[in-house]
Amino acid sequence: MFLYPEMPETFWSLDQLVKLSGRKSPFPPLGLLTVSAMLPGNWHKKLVDLNVRRLKEADLDWADYVFISAMNVQADSAKRAIKRSKKKGKTVIAGGPLFTHQYEEFPEVDHFVLNEAELTLPEFIKDLEKGKPRKIYKTVEYADITKSPIPDWSLVNCNHYSYGIVQYSRGCPFLCEFCDVTALFGRKPRLKTTGQIIDELDLIIRSGTPDLILFADDNLIGNKHELKSELLPELISWRRRNHYAPGFATQATINLADDDELMRLMLEAGFNQIFIGIESPEEATLEQAGKKQNLNRNMLDNIRLLHSRGFIVTGGFIIGFDTESPNIYQELIDFISNSHIVIATVNRLKAPPGTALYDRMKQQDRLVDEFSFDEHLSNIKPLAKQQTLASEYGRVLHHVLTPANMLIRIKGFLREYREYKVDYPIGRKTSIRDISVLFRVLWYIGVLSTIRLYFFRLVIWTLWNMPSRIELALLMSGLMYHFHHLHKRYQRSVKKGCSKI
Repeated sequence: MFLYPEMPETFWSLDQLVKLSGRKSPFPPLGLLTVSAMLPGNWHKKLVDLNVRRLKEADLDWADYVFISAMNVQADSAKRAIKRSKKKGKTVIAGGPLFTHQYEEFPEVDHFVLNEAELTLPEFIKDLEKGKPRKIYKTVEYADITKSPIPDWSLVNCNHYSYGIVQYSRGCPFLCEFCDVTALFGRKPRLKTTGQIIDELDLIIRSGTPDLILFADDNLIGNKHELKSELLPELISWRRRNHYAPGFATQATINLADDDELMRLMLEAGFNQIFIGIESPEEATLEQAGKKQNLNRNMLDNIRLLHSRGFIVTGGFIIGFDTESPNIYQELIDFISNSHIVIATVNRLKAPPGTALYDRMKQQDRLVDEFSFDEHLSNIKPLAKQQTLASEYGRVLHHVLTPANMLIRIKGFLREYREYKVDYPIGRKTSIRDISVLFRVLWYIGVLSTIRLYFFRLVIWTLWNMPSRIELALLMSGLMYHFHHLHKRYQRSVKKGCSKI
């Protein structure tokens, strides 16, 4: 049995958007689906995604082995799942980023299959069949992902998920001090073939009809040459010949704005939602963090350009760097306001195990022992005064998450956004699901929510000024609703004393 731990309520859990969509979770657990495809064909397999349904006793009774994969933010849920599995006497096999960096913290696990499963899982299976499996399987090598199998989509009901998901590349050429991507996957991006991606997309479309598919790459544009010459032209051809062609979202770096050809090809291929790690408007902080791709450029102009070309930019920001000036909090507020980034995530600086930042903080004796990867918490003892950092962080979140400020940013975004028009037809008909989503938006936001006044202000303003963008405005209202709930959650955690620094 494959067991995927529950995601805590964060920006990335997208709880309120999932509720509005009538689904149960944003994305299927791609890693476990890929692992399933690597196991022997005569094994009986099932998946329990704790973000979709609860774990039943009958599930554990059915299983001989329990395979668990998790990220850092899922640590608490993973511990509970492991404890429950072991209580039933099950053999637990664990892998994924959480266990690769912190397997010592999970002594109850029987076997660890670490790093990239394409390399370590076959060795584990071979030893298991001989009756002599080891405790730990790990490697310093990187997998040839052109040999990675198509994920086993037969394990999931795609109607439970809001979006589809694929992965084209692993690794990133940049060395951001706080990021564990290079520690996990290396600096040289490794790519699947375009044939693999098209096969995966075809299977997803046959399994369901998601409006959006996430390319879960650490940096999709890490290898621009192959992207422009291979993948994007093939995706354009795929969209041309498909009656139903969803849009794509991914992560990229801000130097995307330097390449007109790449922007055009990505938009033509359907990429219109891009997450970019901006982190800080201060050059000294970017320099210390190793964020060289963000230096010596006008990032506000870059973001406005991306908006005007047809990209919806999600911006990632971080507070808590040693080099921050006393004005950083207001600078962040001003930057987010002036950029018209609607979807802005502001996190406390964290030092994940395996990163250069973790090693530096450990050397300086500045790591916090007991720690959960909550967005509002940090495992670093800050140089700034704790009380100041806590209150100013709260002020930034208030600006980013409250509906009054979001309404201003949404209007600014809609004014400068220009939808990219492809020169081929995209088959997209209004479905019963679309109508049900609209009714949920009207009911949950327009009737039940305390932000309904801002919702109707946005709808009326859009219909009056740019009626052709009402669908996009409704999407933004869903984000406003989601952010409003995140802000309330943060306020509750402060009252409970859970947002200590």
